[in-house]
Amino acid sequence: MPPRSKRHAKKKKSGKRPLLWSLFIVLLLLAGGAAYYFSSIYNSLDSLHKTGSASPFQNIETVDVNTPDPPKWEGTEPVNILLMGVDARGVKKGEIPRSDTMMVASLDPVSKKAHVFSILRDTYVSIPDHGRDRINTAIIYGPNTAMKTVSDLLGIPIQYYVYTDFQGFIKLIDAVGGIDYKVEKDMVYKTKADGPEYDIDLKAGYQHLDGNKALQYVRFRHDATSDYTRTQRQRAFMSAVADKLKSTTSLVKLPTILNEVTPYIDTNLSVTDMWKLASVGYDSSVAGSEQIPPMKLLKEETVKGSSVLGVSDLDALKQFVQETMANTVPLASPPVSGSPLPSASASK
Repeated sequence: MPPRSKRHAKKKKSGKRPLLWSLFIVLLLLAGGAAYYFSSIYNSLDSLHKTGSASPFQNIETVDVNTPDPPKWEGTEPVNILLMGVDARGVKKGEIPRSDTMMVASLDPVSKKAHVFSILRDTYVSIPDHGRDRINTAIIYGPNTAMKTVSDLLGIPIQYYVYTDFQGFIKLIDAVGGIDYKVEKDMVYKTKADGPEYDIDLKAGYQHLDGNKALQYVRFRHDATSDYTRTQRQRAFMSAVADKLKSTTSLVKLPTILNEVTPYIDTNLSVTDMWKLASVGYDSSVAGSEQIPPMKLLKEETVKGSSVLGVSDLDALKQFVQETMANTVPLASPPVSGSPLPSASASK
């Protein structure tokens, strides 16, 4: 019979095996979970760029044929992304709807500051190879044409686009758990033409906005200043959405969020570009948020019997954009009275 000390050592050694084995199993499970988490994210991100019949621009060879591809982003200079929200109601299959909302998000990877420009959809501009028209029609000629049109207007390169419709916006807000937000006033608008599912009926005050209510909020433009106020409202609300997406809860839910919105989004961003942008965007704060054209450079015109918005001085507009982007002081508060609750980014 071995001495007691040897038997005791043997028991201690064998007692470690179940513990080490358990740790090994846990590590394998964690590694498997992480692999699934990141592979799910990668696959969803990769699916955002649509091709063939899945693309809303499947007839692209007939629309973007003469427009060059956008400039490449090297990762060190500011990157500018055109965000387009379209209203696809009543549009025939294969047709590209006009954009209801156009915004440009500009991120500087050096200063870690972001600037947002919302473009009034009735702005009358030159569309490459298609004459002059409202800027919201540029997208019907293809995303490259839309990017070039906005680039020519603002005087900055537009490297990427993100395109979605009403349903994509609804799915995004629902996927992040909604947004707690202060609606600044009662908002009511009903029309038989749109159908009851697109009625707007919101009460003033702090409340929880799900996807449908959030869409009502950003769509409402029946103010005294119409689309001018609406674009301010959209910029403020999207800032709250960005804060919610950066919250810990939303990051954990990222695969689910992407799975919900992927069918409704198209973009020319590659997965590699998205990873680079994610690292820049997560660390960035909003330092500027402006309407394009600004009121001081805006002039109302009538073209072929229709009211449009002209730019009084295109060079001055480009200078205004440059001066806005040079501002690196973070915004202290949203530009309109509507605002998220103090804990909005951490709630839900």
